[in-house]
Amino acid sequence: MNKVVESEISRLIVSLKEQQSMDGSWRFCFEGGPSTDAYMMILLRSVGMKDEVFIRKLVHRIEEKQSENGAWKFYHDEQGGNLSLTIEAYYALLYSGYKKRNDPAMKKAEQFIMANGGLHKATTLTKLMLAVTGQLPWPKYFPIPIELILLPPACPINFFDFAGYARVHMAPMLVIADRKFVINKQNSPDLSHLNCKRQSENHRFEEFRSLEAKSCISFIKQSIKRLIGLPEELHQMALERSKRFMLERIEPDGTLYSYFTSTFLMIFALLALGYAKHAPVIQSAVRGLKTFVSHTDDGYHMQLTTSTVWNTALISHALQSSEVSISASVIQTANDYILQRQHYRNGDWVIHNPQVFPGGWGFSDINTIHPDVDDTTAALRALRKTAQRFPSYRESWHRGLRWVLSMQNDDGGWPAFEKNTDNRLLTFVPIEGSEDAGIDPSSADLTGRTLEFLGRDVRLTFDHHQVKRGVKWLIKNQELDGSWFGRWGICYIYGTWAALTGMRAVGVKRNDSAIQKGVSWLLNIQNDDGGWGESCDSDREKTYIPLGKSTPSQTAWALDALISVYDKPADEINRGMKCLIRKLNERDWTYTYPTGAGLRGSFYFYYHSYNYIWPLLTLSRYLKKYYRESSL
Repeated sequence: MNKVVESEISRLIVSLKEQQSMDGSWRFCFEGGPSTDAYMMILLRSVGMKDEVFIRKLVHRIEEKQSENGAWKFYHDEQGGNLSLTIEAYYALLYSGYKKRNDPAMKKAEQFIMANGGLHKATTLTKLMLAVTGQLPWPKYFPIPIELILLPPACPINFFDFAGYARVHMAPMLVIADRKFVINKQNSPDLSHLNCKRQSENHRFEEFRSLEAKSCISFIKQSIKRLIGLPEELHQMALERSKRFMLERIEPDGTLYSYFTSTFLMIFALLALGYAKHAPVIQSAVRGLKTFVSHTDDGYHMQLTTSTVWNTALISHALQSSEVSISASVIQTANDYILQRQHYRNGDWVIHNPQVFPGGWGFSDINTIHPDVDDTTAALRALRKTAQRFPSYRESWHRGLRWVLSMQNDDGGWPAFEKNTDNRLLTFVPIEGSEDAGIDPSSADLTGRTLEFLGRDVRLTFDHHQVKRGVKWLIKNQELDGSWFGRWGICYIYGTWAALTGMRAVGVKRNDSAIQKGVSWLLNIQNDDGGWGESCDSDREKTYIPLGKSTPSQTAWALDALISVYDKPADEINRGMKCLIRKLNERDWTYTYPTGAGLRGSFYFYYHSYNYIWPLLTLSRYLKKYYRESSL
């Protein structure tokens, strides 16, 4: 078995070396569904920018992704199809001018949309896009008034209680809705045939889901009324502050926080505020979005953002774990790239964590003010050996470590982006997705991986007070069946892997009850072929749902967790290793199945790098622990 593992490790290393960019990075695609492709076409047509070669390539990918029943899906086993995604794809294809309503594939899409409720059953973001481009009437009232942005931090609910990734979407969204902005729709297609007659034209973007939602909005409105000033003055102040909020957070490439969706919304918000289509800030934003394009087997794809720092840090670490020397050029150039992407500017994270200097890393290539814990620990893992040898790296490494430690939440866990942004009242805000995107609480995947970094790379143990608090958080948040829920991956396999490897790295004994329960859960869900696979439906339903097939990354996660616990390679581990190697050399739909999560029900991602990173780490740890260490 060890010879087969060694051969696969060598193959992965050679492939990664061949795919490294000249600047030392790895620019693997961060692939989502065709929503962003559709929105890019709609944006270009709306602002009158002609780029027909580019648009044709986006059209090709959207066409390739359509299912036999006429719908589009975010993932292979999504039942039937996704209504909002189908509306977006259908609209973009019509707007492109290269597809007509009477095309057979378009008729199928139209039938699916009508059978599932029409435009009014779409998600909030889709409805907003349809309203701003003239396809749906604006409702008389939007659920959240724009004056929310004026509420002071002392208020129990205020704008900066929302997570950073929520704020950069909410600010332009509130401006657009407040202005009831509709861009000139002279050349846009008419989607009125997709309105169901039973739906009221004066629709709401999102119904109040509960008494708590009504109470939350009532509280916001009452707080706004207590602000000093005349209503119109406050209104103008809110518009100005929203504009300033957006402009101050534009990255060097022209995008807002380096997200496609927030930049898309910002462009329309600025147009609503009176900016011309040819204004430099809008032209720069569109050019920035175009740099998000990536090539896939299905054609050009607009990524939600680039994942270059994440990919490069994880790959450098995986190669080093596979005994590639830090003096090798592949590692030196990668680590030089990573070092150059460390943040030295304060971002919004400092609002809730003002006592530490910047020092984190972000996810994308051009991110300068939006660091996160996951990318920072990934970068620090990659740089550790180099920092031990070279003083020029050492201060950057310690600066990053201090930032990670400072980001621990008061409850003992770690968030993704901002400390203590877990005001549960905000989950009742009546905008779709607020339950997940409104706040950035501690999660098992972030807490587990941070502990794994602190144990493996910083050599901290359970005796350290911050580590102890992190472990206690994980134990407290373990599911009854022994699993953990992972926020940024799919899903229970992801969270359980992070929790088990994290606790083991800081010295939690293998016979600890939480460890044993987690291991038992993983063994109970192992597939007959020896691997593991979990459906994106788990994220939507918040309960484990098997995929019915094994995927490479999820199999690698489960195996890595078991390897961290077992002293000897159990039969289940050996079976899993055989399955993992087999899956890496098969290219069916399971190879490209999305195992990254963004927003529940709307954004799922196939990281093209994941079938290299996690298998390489797992194969290397298997070989080192069970063969090389045992032979010493």
